Formats: sequence, structure tokens, C-alpha cells
Amino acid sequence: MKKYILLALLFSFIRIYGGDPSRNGTTGGEQLLIPVSARGIALSGAFLSDITGLESLYYNPAGLDLGANNEAMFSYMSYIADINVSYFAIGSRLGSFGSLAISFKSIDFGDIPVTTVDNPDGTGSFYTPSFITAALSYGKKVSDKISIGFSAKIIYESILNSAAAGAAIDFGAQYSINNFSLGAAVKNIGTNMSYTGSDLQVKTTVPGSALGSGNGIYQAVAEESPVPGYVEFSTAYHFNVFDQNKFMAGSRYRSSSSSEDQLAFGIEYAFMNTFFIRAGYDMMLTDNAKQIYGPTLGTGINYYIADELSVSLDYAYRTVKEFANPNHVFTVKLMLE
Repeated sequence: MKKYILLALLFSFIRIYGGDPSRNGTTGGEQLLIPVSARGIALSGAFLSDITGLESLYYNPAGLDLGANNEAMFSYMSYIADINVSYFAIGSRLGSFGSLAISFKSIDFGDIPVTTVDNPDGTGSFYTPSFITAALSYGKKVSDKISIGFSAKIIYESILNSAAAGAAIDFGAQYSINNFSLGAAVKNIGTNMSYTGSDLQVKTTVPGSALGSGNGIYQAVAEESPVPGYVEFSTAYHFNVFDQNKFMAGSRYRSSSSSEDQLAFGIEYAFMNTFFIRAGYDMMLTDNAKQIYGPTLGTGINYYIADELSVSLDYAYRTVKEFANPNHVFTVKLMLE
């Protein structure tokens, strides 16, 4: 009964909150939409019903309590237009209380030349924007079939002497029985963001005013923008092929408050739970919608350093249609059982 109530609530979110392509480009905190972890990206985010441990933090925090007792993860992605994304997370299982984790994502834009009206080719100075998301996550396995979780996030952006900040929460649930799993997540429910700072101050003179009386500094007021919220549903199924071979297929539906609805598919093959091959595809469901990313591919290796300590190395490749270079994603994860 609990799972049906949860699904009803989430479908209500879709009708009230999601699916509005007319609001494309109107949200703030767009960094929240940049995915992390090579495995998740290689599978196009299609496994939020089955993903576990630290990799679940971005996709569905309900999976946090289903991972190893202690985990640490670092992920790096060469994104678009020479932009790089770094992500770090660490988490621990705390017995019957559940699991806690903290995560930190930053975006490196490189050095950008300062230009002005008088110096459109640059003043000789450079600046580096700072885009950061920090989160505290909690997950708990409430029964042998159901797990829940949530994340509280702080979003911060700064460009020269102006900055914007906001807060958002994610929450989700996973349900599994035998080889089948079902998951749902509500993401980025939070505050509006608006830039403030000295760069928005303008020195001007009012035409026709008496000498000196119309001079002053005026503060431009930036418009507030909501963060990009969305709702996701996912299913996955494990196929056991002999003892050493496993095959998993999954799908994910997303309804967003600021873009077209999306449908993603992913597959993963595992040999002895040591070597992995992955593929995925994420597509828009609206006619004439702008499709930015193409198919994804990935691979991974899981190696036991000691009886209870293992390390996983994962790689993902994602094509980008409007840029010459694809996304390359590398993830390293340490797990202590």
C-alpha cells in the first residue's frame, strides 16, 4: 500500500509541477542538471531504480543505504567548450540509523578575458566564474524491498563581483522484488536564485538635470529564477545468464518544470561482477525538441585490493551534437565492506 501512495503523490507532482517546455532557458542553477559519475552517465541515468551507494546521490538518494559500509568517490568530466566538472563524495553506513554522505561538485570554466564597452577585445585581465553545489544526503533501507532517501543542497554561483545562491532538496524511493526494481525521485525542489553584487551597480547621469544633481550610482535588480525541478520514474530488470554473466536493462522517464519530457534507456553487462560494459540513450519526447546529447558508452573494472576493500574504475563516453569534442568521464571509487 505504501508504494502505491508514493506513486500517486509523485504522479501528482508531474501534473502540477512538471512538463513545461515553454520555460526553456528561464531557470537558474543550471549546474544542477549536469550529471556525475561515469557509470550513471554511460547508462544515461536510466538506473535510478537500482543505483546504489555514492553513485546514487545525484540520481536517487534512496540507494545510498544499499552500498558498501564506507565509500569515497571522485569523478571528473571534460564537459563542453573547455569546461570541466569535478565531483567528490564520501559516505558511511551508520547501522540501523541509515547512511549519511556529503558531496561536492564544482565547475571549472578556465580563465575568461574581461571585456568592456571601451575594450571589446579585452582589458588584459581575466576572471574565473565559480559554480559550486554541496549536498548532505541521507538514505535508509526501511525493509528488505523498500529504501528511501533525500539530499539537501546548497547552490552557489559567482561571476566577478556578483553572486547568486540557493537551496534545494531531492527525495526518492526504490522498490525491488526478485530481479525487478522500481524507483522514483523528485529533484531540485528549492528556492529562487537572483544575482546581486557591485557589478550590477551602474554610474549614470540623468539627461537634462542640473549640473551634478542627476549623477549617481543605480543598482540593477536581477530577475529571480527558479531552479530546474523535475520528477523521474525508473524500472530495471536483472537477467542472470549462467553463473558468471549478468545482464541488466533499465529505463527512465523524466518530466521537468523547464524543458521537454525525456525517456532514457540503458543496458549493462557484467562478467563475474568484475568487468562491465555499458550503453545508454536519452531522448526528448516532444516533436522538434533540441537533442543535445547522443548515445553513451562506458566500461568499468571492479578490483578487490583486500578481503573487504575494493576499488572501481569507470569510464563513460557521451557524444555532443553541437560541439566538436564529446564528453569524457572518469570515476574512481573506493569501497570498504
